[in-house]
Order: sequence, then C-alpha cells, then structure tokens
Amino acid sequence: MRLIVAITGASGVVYGKRLLEVLRDKGVETHLVVSKAAERVIEHELEITREDLKKLADHTYDVNDLTAPLVSGSFKTDGMIVVPCSMKTLAGIAHGYSDNLLLRAADVVLKEKRKLVLVPRETPLSVVHLQNMLELARQGVVMVPAMPAYYHKPKNIDGLVDYVVGKVLDCLGVDHALFERWFGAES
Repeated sequence: MRLIVAITGASGVVYGKRLLEVLRDKGVETHLVVSKAAERVIEHELEITREDLKKLADHTYDVNDLTAPLVSGSFKTDGMIVVPCSMKTLAGIAHGYSDNLLLRAADVVLKEKRKLVLVPRETPLSVVHLQNMLELARQGVVMVPAMPAYYHKPKNIDGLVDYVVGKVLDCLGVDHALFERWFGAES
C-alpha cells in the first residue's frame, strides 16, 4: 500500500505523527508533505522539528515542489490523508486552488477517483466550513473530524488520539487494534 500523508497548520499535529508511526509499523509506504504553517505547529505542540517528523515517512517533499511525483495521476497511490486539515486547506481542496504540492496532490487524488480522507480540526464550524465539507463529501471525500469517542474508555490522551487515527485507518481499510471496538452495552 502507498499513501500520501499531508499535515497542515491546524492544531492537532499529533494525529499526523501518530498516523505516520502506525503506517510505518504496518509497512505502508508513505509520502509526506508538511505545510509551512504545520512546521511551526509541530515545533510548538510536539516539541520536535520537521526533520524529526520526516524520519517517520518513507519519502518527503517540500510543500512548494510542484515537480514531485505526487503532482501526476500517473503516480499510483492508494489514497491521501490530510491530518490535521486546516480550514484553509479544506477550502483550497474544495475549490481546486492547487497552488502548492499538498493541494495539487489532493486535486490529483480527487480527479483520479482515489480515496481522500480529511481530518478537519476546527471548532466551532462556520457555515462556510460546513459548505466546503459538504461540497467535498459530495465528491466522495471522507471527513473524519478529530472528534474522539469515549465508549472505549481511554485512559489518557494517547487513547483519544489512537481512536481518531484508528477511524482514519478504518476508512483506508488498514487493520489495527488502536482502540477497543463497540460490541454493544452489557445488559
């Protein structure tokens, strides 16, 4: 399996880092694109550098490199995940504004009818945000908002992060055991 992972400047970059860790452990080939804003958020929230994060991916690209293989539909992938996905990036994808590699890669994934999963991380949501999400959902994009559940009784923040990452993996058909699945309430 070959996936593009993009990390934007929204809060919640821990989801992107954890996804890369799990995909690496599963032997999934990853192609990483990190926005400029995300670099600052990574340093602030994770207290690591972009270089540290790059070590989790098989291939990395500069967000402004429009000669990277990801710009072409002939570069076969099994899909793309934008995690977290800022509202700016979401709007760019929704409206075909492909002025950088991250947006162009998402545009290619859409036009090639491949799986695109976005993990929006914003609250509250405006009407514009919701309209952009609805537009993308109509095009087949899967929205996995960073909204953890609690039925699996997480013990810490890692349990909450693993729940969201696990839901992303479910959308991609990647087996995992990141959280205990719901089998109904005991009577």
